[in-house]
Amino acid sequence: MKRIELRDTVAARRFVAEGLWFQRAVRPTAERVRAVLEWAMEIANEGRPLPPLGFVADVAHVALVADADHRPKEPLAVPGWRPELARRYEDHVLGRLYADRGFERAADAVRVLAGNDRVRGVAFLVDRVRERTDVGGVDLPVAVLRNLLTSNADEVMSRAWDDLSRDGPSKLTVELLDELASGGLRHPDVLLATDIAALEDRSALGGEEQRIALEQIRTQTDALLEPLHGTRVRPLPGRREVPTRILDEDQYPVGGYTSISPRGSIESLLHSQLAYMEDGRGRDPDLFDVKFARDELFYYSRDENQFLRRRRAFVFVLLPDLVTSPQHSARFKDPELPVQRIVLILSLLQAVVWKLDEWLSTDAIRFEVMFVQDAGRKPMAEEATLCEFLLRPNIARGVAAVRHVADRAEAGKALAELARTAQVHALVVGTRKTELVADAALVTGLVVGGPVPTLRADPAPVSLEAATPFEHWQEALRRVLQLWV
Repeated sequence: MKRIELRDTVAARRFVAEGLWFQRAVRPTAERVRAVLEWAMEIANEGRPLPPLGFVADVAHVALVADADHRPKEPLAVPGWRPELARRYEDHVLGRLYADRGFERAADAVRVLAGNDRVRGVAFLVDRVRERTDVGGVDLPVAVLRNLLTSNADEVMSRAWDDLSRDGPSKLTVELLDELASGGLRHPDVLLATDIAALEDRSALGGEEQRIALEQIRTQTDALLEPLHGTRVRPLPGRREVPTRILDEDQYPVGGYTSISPRGSIESLLHSQLAYMEDGRGRDPDLFDVKFARDELFYYSRDENQFLRRRRAFVFVLLPDLVTSPQHSARFKDPELPVQRIVLILSLLQAVVWKLDEWLSTDAIRFEVMFVQDAGRKPMAEEATLCEFLLRPNIARGVAAVRHVADRAEAGKALAELARTAQVHALVVGTRKTELVADAALVTGLVVGGPVPTLRADPAPVSLEAATPFEHWQEALRRVLQLWV
């Protein structure tokens, strides 16, 4: 994958303008020039290599379903572009875009965006499709694109067509289009799973540093979960269970009378309906039997039924010394580990959420991530933003939250408040002391003072048997799940 730098503004302008005529998904028109140039400028502003603009337009139009109404019946014959090369491009580039399910998911995520967010989303999508084919591009002055944006679109198109008719396409444009077609043969998938996830949680709209961090977290999450693939952990023997405190609000449906239905299972029956039972009637039906036959008994219709679903809360408390400690900062990259410790901490958090969501689907569960402040400052604000992206689906469903707390005491009070209505497990992560006073909550400590983590449970250490530092992280994940599942 090579990048070619075009310093000559004349050659750069020709590369951009003639590329507009190589669109195959829709027929090139002056009305679409501005949108294509905006997508190209966004790619260039990010410092990414620019492919021919025909490819940029094709990926964008297929993603935005603009080709459905404007697809040409007969492809345009571009002067100097051999028909067999054009058909090869259509088969192995456009054909893959239409058939790939991952690209369809990414396109769905782009279509819901609007304004500048859509421009950034399209630019990200185009760049990742190009990168996945191992094809380079062109580095050129952004001023060339800016100048074309302010020019008359009809003049830009007509002048580019005249140049193509007189001199033919540039060798660089034809070679890049042919490489894109060849790349489609080498790689079965148009996009990686991390690319699709970045568009779906909208982290692709942020800066490059944020995108790289989220990609690393997702990659390490998969690596941590690899030993658990297809298996479910067994709970640790003799583990402590914290009983749920049943309050009055747990006895009745939270949503009011609309949470009651005349149909349901016997476990969901309202307690008050038992008053219709009459003693001493023998085999004769009583009022309860009559109402049951007429479907006039009331049942809980949602998850408020305490007999069917347990309420459970899983809380991650991240202490400020993870980033403020000069000797043991988790932002340090150990030679024995593939990424920074803080990335592995967030990956472990994500892995726990994924597995508990999968295994405890019948329980009413909630996740919270608390970042403890340091004397009023928020030293882990960047990590909190990453957590909001990672937990976006759960946050959207109202079953997760990311927040900052003033100190450990406030974190303990928050855990105690959650324990009023749910069974609470907490994982406190720090570089040294991870003790936290929280009534009726089961607290586990994860000490990350170096490449090898240490797990403590009330307050005895939990044995982690592994050969390498990264395997210690995998074992720590397994042990946390055993304590919590």
